[in-house]
Amino acid sequence: MKYYITTPIYYPNSSPHIGTAYTTIAADAMARLRRMKGDDVFFLTGTDENAQKIVRTAESAGLDPHTYVDGIVERFKELWKLLQISNDDFIRTTEERHAKVVQQIFTKLYEQGDIYKSEYEGWYCTPCETFWTENKLVDGKCPNPDCGREVELLKEESYFFRMSKYQDRLLKYIQDHPEFIQPASRRNEMIKFIEGGLEDLCVSRTTFNWGIKVPFDPKHVVYVWLDALINYISALGYPDGENYKKYWPANVHLIGKDIVRFHTVIWPIVLMALDIPLPEKVFGHGWFLSKEGGKISKSRGNVQDSFELIRRYGSDPIRYFLLREMQAGMDGTYSEDDLVERLNSDLANDLGNYISRTLAMVVKYNDSKVPSPGPDTDLEKELKELSSQVMATAEEKMLACDPAAALEAIWQFVSRCNKYVDETAPWNLAKDPSQRERLNTVLYTFVDSIRILGILCAPFMPGVPEKIKPLLGGGDYYGDWEQAAKWNIIPPGTVIEKGQPIFPRVDISAFTEEEQGSTGTSQGEGPQAPEKAVTPQIAPIKEEISIEDFAKIDLRVVKVLKAEKVEKADKLLKLEVQLGEEVRTIVSGIAQYYAPEELVGKKVILVANLKPAKLRGIVSQGMILAASEEGTLEVLTVQKEFSTGAIVK
Repeated sequence: MKYYITTPIYYPNSSPHIGTAYTTIAADAMARLRRMKGDDVFFLTGTDENAQKIVRTAESAGLDPHTYVDGIVERFKELWKLLQISNDDFIRTTEERHAKVVQQIFTKLYEQGDIYKSEYEGWYCTPCETFWTENKLVDGKCPNPDCGREVELLKEESYFFRMSKYQDRLLKYIQDHPEFIQPASRRNEMIKFIEGGLEDLCVSRTTFNWGIKVPFDPKHVVYVWLDALINYISALGYPDGENYKKYWPANVHLIGKDIVRFHTVIWPIVLMALDIPLPEKVFGHGWFLSKEGGKISKSRGNVQDSFELIRRYGSDPIRYFLLREMQAGMDGTYSEDDLVERLNSDLANDLGNYISRTLAMVVKYNDSKVPSPGPDTDLEKELKELSSQVMATAEEKMLACDPAAALEAIWQFVSRCNKYVDETAPWNLAKDPSQRERLNTVLYTFVDSIRILGILCAPFMPGVPEKIKPLLGGGDYYGDWEQAAKWNIIPPGTVIEKGQPIFPRVDISAFTEEEQGSTGTSQGEGPQAPEKAVTPQIAPIKEEISIEDFAKIDLRVVKVLKAEKVEKADKLLKLEVQLGEEVRTIVSGIAQYYAPEELVGKKVILVANLKPAKLRGIVSQGMILAASEEGTLEVLTVQKEFSTGAIVK
């Protein structure tokens, strides 16, 4: 099957930021999955350069528009390379191949009577590149809720496109094709907008010269929103190019919600007028909002330099965080603290630690070689069935343009794999020679599940298979999506390596205050991102406290009487511990590192005077001490026969 997916083409008026990056990463993940399924994919992105705001930004920088946008466009391409974006083409609206198609279409629409010349007077918002009638203004300013800036009254001779002529036809199409505009909330907004009546669209300007000339009236340049939208077919070589014949209509236009109106009203009407099939789906995703509120955007000045974030954390964590945080059709929230929490929790602990500790057991219990598995038990059958379900669910969610839901499904498999370790307890099997065959099955399942995780993660984090590959003997298992539902693929006898954690933990406090405040770099500047993220070797020592402060902490030796998993909480164990004659309940986030039975009978150290807290409905009366580093954790235990309740000094 052919699969044509596009991002919007971005304004190169400054360096790209995380909001820009989200759309491109999401489209890339969708394109990668379709390629893994064997589809013939064409993935397009690019830049929208023929806008008045480009002229004004270039003038303020003391540069001509071409020189200015050339520098910014290189920043876009550099960022897409660092983020491993796999686009098949990058269209610039200043390219001759695009200008020729725009002029051809403009002429055709004029000759068939869909474009006419008149005079326009209206209120123009330069940042939004949009004309507004006076009754649409809010307090005399741009009504766009993300803008609200000053508008200027313009009066000029212009060409107009007869939008009103196609109003009823478009409305009927949207009503007959509910899949065309997604999610449903955007569809309902557009139906209401169209029912309110469409005005003819101003499609040329005479007040500046930057842009594509109207071929039969060169004092006019084509208005940006007619010019820009045509990129989706000009990049394919409309009307006679082989790519156009092969890939149009587009399967998905992936865009931000602020430009849904242009893509679902203006663009389909242009296509209708040209008798060209409409794209199958236009999906308008939400915005990334700052924790303080408001869209993260260049105009608000609250963006963070994408290049710096990649330098600190690496490409895959940035991709994962952005894709996981934006639920379909809803806004996401961005902060660097949240990014680090996701990295440490989902990537370092859940995924990275699973890979590290299971491969370590293969190294320890089978001399670094993949064993031959014995017969499956219900545990292996359940895990194998789940991988098929997760693969199907992830694929379904990606077809619905919902990477967050796809990753949520994949992480159900990650969690189940971690639970499988605790259920099988290979450290106990290794003590009993009669359990050798069972141990081999468990170890083999570990290795093959890591291969499957590499496949499932590949569209979202393309660096993960490259990190896993050398650990599993170098086999090339990761390019076929369907292989995520197949088991017993890795040959027994394959030599594996434990290697380093593929996602080391990060301590954000290790970055200097200056680094944490970095918000951008000037054109042509910016650090290069290394292949691996910066990882502190040791967390910095916290501020000094007095002996009086330390004396307030009451540390006691306690014995673990009982341990069990907390229901629906993969990371939590509920412990019952003996403190003298008292029995306390403790909830501890160590379930990924210890099976419950491993702790029973051990004497551990408790912060006994910590204020009780309720976790998952359970009152926890203290905290167990543990050491943690690079994806591993060990509870601090007492080896000698101290009585429970003994003071730790």
